[in-house]
Amino acid sequence: MARRKQPIIPDQLLDQLLAGADPKTAFAKDGLLDELKKALAERALNAEMDHHLDSEEEDGRANSRNGYGRKTVLTDTGKIDLSVPRDRLATFDPQLIAKYQRRFPGFDEKIISMYARGMSVREIQGHLRDLYGIDVSPDLVSAVTDAVLEEIAEWQNRPLDALYPLVFFDAIRVKVRDEGTVRNKAVYVALGVRPDGSKEILGLWIEQTEGAKFWLRVMNELKNRGVEDILIAVVDGLKGFPEAITAVFPQTQVQTCIVHLIRNSLDFVSYKDRKPVATALKQIYRAKDAGSGQEELENFAESPWGQKYPAIAQSWRRHWSEVIPFYAFPDDVRRIIYTTNAIESLNAKLRRAVRTRGHFPTDESALKLLFLVLNLAQKEWRMPPREWAMAKAQFAILFQDRFRLN
Repeated sequence: MARRKQPIIPDQLLDQLLAGADPKTAFAKDGLLDELKKALAERALNAEMDHHLDSEEEDGRANSRNGYGRKTVLTDTGKIDLSVPRDRLATFDPQLIAKYQRRFPGFDEKIISMYARGMSVREIQGHLRDLYGIDVSPDLVSAVTDAVLEEIAEWQNRPLDALYPLVFFDAIRVKVRDEGTVRNKAVYVALGVRPDGSKEILGLWIEQTEGAKFWLRVMNELKNRGVEDILIAVVDGLKGFPEAITAVFPQTQVQTCIVHLIRNSLDFVSYKDRKPVATALKQIYRAKDAGSGQEELENFAESPWGQKYPAIAQSWRRHWSEVIPFYAFPDDVRRIIYTTNAIESLNAKLRRAVRTRGHFPTDESALKLLFLVLNLAQKEWRMPPREWAMAKAQFAILFQDRFRLN
């Protein structure tokens, strides 16, 4: 039988704090939790002041306390009024709650988390008012989320690993107001898989048009940030991509994304037929080699499903030259390439966030939201795909000196 874990706060102290009151009131506005926040904050501020006075002397004058000032700060449960100690030389600059800080540590993170989950500025304002009785202006919410832009710039320029066995390049469409007109723009995401199977978002780029020049700039950016080699780049027919990546990473194998090809195929299919058509398409991408795959494609074209939806076979034939490299890989590697749950899950979160916005006022506002969604998604990632152990053994054989097992 499991033993009860020793509590961090002794029961006797909790009984003393509650003092016979209803425990439910502890969580209410101005309840015990808010009182504890106030007491702990003031205790910490006074400790900071003591340390400051012990360590400072200016112009031969010893500093000393000079009473208290009042300050109201916002917390994630409401407002609290703090007594902030002052010193005679006015040199005290508290670290817990800085001089001009009006929000308790953790409050900004709560706003950012709500924004990343798709809530608009006005919705966050209403949510804080309804739940906590806090009135915050839309400008404050915007200021908190805008502070992320500096973090985005640092993130976009951070160093990357030298080798990524797999990188998935994908795009979603967003509407952005540009010179008085709402335009469709593409936001491109690069999802890298490290040698140990863990995932990392390499970058986020927004562009109205794609092409070889754009992709060449992206590839050079990745190289300048430390990437020396990409074994397989999986891409959904992005214009100019194969030429750009091989110009910078000449040994990289560019592969059309099978998942996107299947999804595009099912766009031609009525909802009730999607499951059986998807099952029939498995025979194509699960064939043992390119010759067998092409044979299965022709069989599908002549089948009842292929006759009912002839556009599917035509689409596969148009992309066949980019599909063929897929058949050179063993099953474990193929499964990693076409079972792209990570990128699909990521895209679903991004599209959900974009739908709630309608359109964005600027490119920066679009990048801000998508960055926060990506950051939230990365925190949910845990283990590498179950196929990775076998796949990396295959990589070590297929790519020899370029990929080595540790």
